[in-house]
Amino acid sequence: MKLKSIELVISAMSKTQYPHDGLPEVAFVGRSNVGKSSAINTLLNRRSLARVSQNPGKTRTINFYKINQEFYFVDLPGYGYAKTAKTERQHWGTVMQEYFENSQDLRHIFLLLDIRHEPKEDDILMYKYAVYYNIPVTIIATKADKISKGAYQKAFSIMRKKLDYHGEKILPISSLKKTGKDEIWNHIVNIFEQDGYNITVE
Repeated sequence: MKLKSIELVISAMSKTQYPHDGLPEVAFVGRSNVGKSSAINTLLNRRSLARVSQNPGKTRTINFYKINQEFYFVDLPGYGYAKTAKTERQHWGTVMQEYFENSQDLRHIFLLLDIRHEPKEDDILMYKYAVYYNIPVTIIATKADKISKGAYQKAFSIMRKKLDYHGEKILPISSLKKTGKDEIWNHIVNIFEQDGYNITVE
């Protein structure tokens, strides 16, 4: 994917702030500290476009990044951080629910899971949530440099079993080694093409 332009259009808190230009969207969601911001930065060849924090639970808005004036990356708030106040966790849940229910242009969700650990209950609920809203989901396994490639299939098998995931792919990514991004980009382009969108690859 040749990235000609990347723009943070808005950090939205409600549906009234969503872009309404008809461009397709893929959304990224995962537990706090799963490496979501790092993965987005890796995919976009940026160091700090999506804010990476040492303090989990800091992403409180839905961030819309317009790519090449053709589509959006949507960065959703992280979930599952125990030290976050209950009222804030509820608010973030409301923000995400509103997006799932009201976005007219969401085409796919990428659920990010740490390759080293079994999915938590919050991950299972998030996956079921997407299935409930009939939104296609692909798993991205983050921090793939933390285990050997020989251990990938065991980790993938655990993810599939815990989530009852029947998706075709689980895509590993390492933000440290910058590996896996080409496969993810190919998948994103295929998603858009299957939905009838012509995305400029080169």
